[in-house]
Amino acid sequence: MEIILKEDIIGLGYKNDIVNVKSGYGRNYLIPQGKGVIASESAKKVLAENLKQQAQKLAKIKADAEAKAATMEGASVTIAAKVAANGKTIYGSVNNIMVAAELAKKGIEVDRKIIVMKDIKEVGTYNAVVKLHKEVSVTIPVTVVGEGEPAPAAEEAAPAVEAPAAEAPEAPAEA
Repeated sequence: MEIILKEDIIGLGYKNDIVNVKSGYGRNYLIPQGKGVIASESAKKVLAENLKQQAQKLAKIKADAEAKAATMEGASVTIAAKVAANGKTIYGSVNNIMVAAELAKKGIEVDRKIIVMKDIKEVGTYNAVVKLHKEVSVTIPVTVVGEGEPAPAAEEAAPAVEAPAAEAPEAPAEA
């Protein structure tokens, strides 16, 4: 079933795209929710006419997306995560929500839904793609590091300091 989308739907298409969907998805969800219409010949002609009239608006939207992409160019994200004893595997995973939060800390506001990446489950460097427009996307390097990498040296020194402090109160109690 061919549907003309009335709005952007993540994972399916962008506004004014003609997409093929299963008939149940189109009849039971897209059309009743107002997110799409059946792509009949007359609807396609109306769409073509509307696209001609909106060409300047679409060009401005694309230019805005390219400007935002230019501000994001060169940005990178470093996320600290708890790691297992082997030093590589992390507890849980790093996902697009965490990347969006780190970008927000740097002053780059991005909706988490437009960040495309696989969940990261190991320490290393990965790429996240931010799709700002159907023709404009930015690749951001994501580096995952262990939270406790410098901490083990501090933990080894801490018990040595704590042990005499723990013995000191016991000595007066015995005397």
